[in-house]
Amino acid sequence: MASQRRQMMQSHQSWTDDLPLCEMCGVGTAPNCTYGPDGKDTQSHPNEDGHFRFRGEEGCFLYGVFNGFDGSRVSSFVSQCLTAELLLGQLKSTHTDADVRRILSQAFDVVEKSYFETIGDALAEKATIISQLPEGLSFHQLSPQSQKLSERLKDLEQEVSGGATAVVALIHNNKLYIANVGTNRALLCKSTSDGQNQVIQIGRPHTTENEDELQRLAGLGLDVSGLRQAALIAGQSSTRRIGDYRVKYNYTDIDLLSAAKNKPIIAEPEIQASQSLEGVTGFLLLMSEGLIKALESAHGPEQANQEMVAMVAAELAQQGTLEAVAQSVVERVKRLHHDVYASGRQRASHCSRHEDMTLLIRTLNYTLADGALTPTQGGRIYPVSVPYSNCPSSTSKTSVTLSLVMPSQGGTLTNGTNTASTLEEGTPTHTPSQSPTTTLHSTNNQTTQSSSSSSGDGGSLFRQRGSQAVQPDETGRVPPYVDFTQFYRLWGSDHGDFLGTQGSSAGLGPQ
Repeated sequence: MASQRRQMMQSHQSWTDDLPLCEMCGVGTAPNCTYGPDGKDTQSHPNEDGHFRFRGEEGCFLYGVFNGFDGSRVSSFVSQCLTAELLLGQLKSTHTDADVRRILSQAFDVVEKSYFETIGDALAEKATIISQLPEGLSFHQLSPQSQKLSERLKDLEQEVSGGATAVVALIHNNKLYIANVGTNRALLCKSTSDGQNQVIQIGRPHTTENEDELQRLAGLGLDVSGLRQAALIAGQSSTRRIGDYRVKYNYTDIDLLSAAKNKPIIAEPEIQASQSLEGVTGFLLLMSEGLIKALESAHGPEQANQEMVAMVAAELAQQGTLEAVAQSVVERVKRLHHDVYASGRQRASHCSRHEDMTLLIRTLNYTLADGALTPTQGGRIYPVSVPYSNCPSSTSKTSVTLSLVMPSQGGTLTNGTNTASTLEEGTPTHTPSQSPTTTLHSTNNQTTQSSSSSSGDGGSLFRQRGSQAVQPDETGRVPPYVDFTQFYRLWGSDHGDFLGTQGSSAGLGPQ
C-alpha cells in the first residue's frame, strides 16, 4: 500500500480526478515574495500552498486551503488524499453532527498516517546512511565515498521534511463544518435577520498565543512560559500541523519539546460546532496564513477580518466571475503590502517579504454583479477619501477610505453585490480602514469572533432611498445619497490632534 501511494505521488496522479469542481467557488493565489533594496522582487521558494474545491453527492461540498512549509510535498498529498477520505461515499445524508465530526477527525488521522507511510523507505535509508558515516568529521574530511553518502543524506532530509497546516470547510445537509489544523483562517460573512452583516471568524489559530493550546501543552509537561517566549516551534508558529516528521517523532531532541510526555505537535483538527446555512446569504472565505499575515503586517491585526470581507464585497460588486474576485482580492492585498514597504513608514519594517497567499471564496445565495448595470442598479462601490493625520504619534492608518454602495432601484442598500433586480437587505460595506461604525466583539471566546455593522437608521452612514425617482428641490439639487454627519463626529473623536490643527469637524463636511 505504501509503495502504491508513493508511486501515485511521484506521478502527480490525483485520486479525485473524476470529482466535479464546485462552480460556486473561486480561488486566488500569489507566490511568496521578498522585496529587494534595488526594487527587484524575488521568489524565495516554489509555491507551497494547496487547495481543493469539490462537489460531492447529495448536496455535499468540500473545500480546503493548505499552507505548506519546507516544500509542497505534504500540502499536495493532503489535498489529494483528504478528499478521497471524505467524498468517496463516507458521508451519508443520514449522518448526525456527531457522525460528521467523527468522520472529519478520522480523515485527518488517516491522511497523516498515510503520508508517513510514503516516506517510510526514505527514513529507513536515512537511518542506514547515518550508521555508515563516521562521527565527528566535517564534509571535507570524509572519504569520497562518504561524501557521496553525506550528499545523499541531505537529499533524504529534504524528502522527509516539511509539513502543512489546513483549514477545511464541509457543507453537508446544508450545514457548515470547519476543521482547522494550524494557522489558516475561515471567515463567514452573512446577512442577519435584523438587517446587519455579521463577520464570523470560525475557530482560532493553533499557536502559542492560544490559551487552549497552551493548556494542552502544559498538560503534557511543557514549560508554557518558554513556549510563549519562543513563539516559534521548530521554525513554525503552529502548534498543530500535518506531517513534519522530525517534530512528530524526534521531539525529544528539540529543547522546547523534550519534556513532553507524549507527542506535543499533533494533526488532530479542531472542529467547530456546525452552522446552519438555511436561508443564509453571504460568503465563506478560507485563507492561508500567508494572506492573513500579509494584510496584518500592512495594516495591523485589529481590523484584518473586516478589511478582507470589505475587499471581497467590493470585488463581488465589480467582477464577473468568482475566480476573478478571488484573484483580485489577493492582488489588492499584495499591492497593499508592497505599498506599505515602499512608503518607509511605521509598518514598513514588517513588510519586507510575504509568504505564499491563497484565498478561497464560496458564495452562499450571493449573486455576482452584472457589469452592464449602472451604479445605482448594480450596487457598485465607489471609494471616498477623507483627510488623515500625518502626525508620527498617531496610531491610525495613514488614510481612511469608505466604500459607498449606491442604492438599487428597489430602494435598499446592499453589501456590494447585485443579488437580484430588487434587493431585499443591505449593509454599508467599508473598504480597508478602521471603520468608525464597525465594532469587533467576541461571541464565543473559545471558538468564534464576530463583528457586525448596522444598516438601520441613525447607525448607518447611508440613507435609505425610496423606490420613486428623486425630484430636485427649488435650487435644482437632489438630496445626497450619503449622510456623513455621524462619520465626521466619530472620525473627529478619534483624530482630535488632527482636528486641532485643521479646524473643527464641522469644517470637514461638504460646504
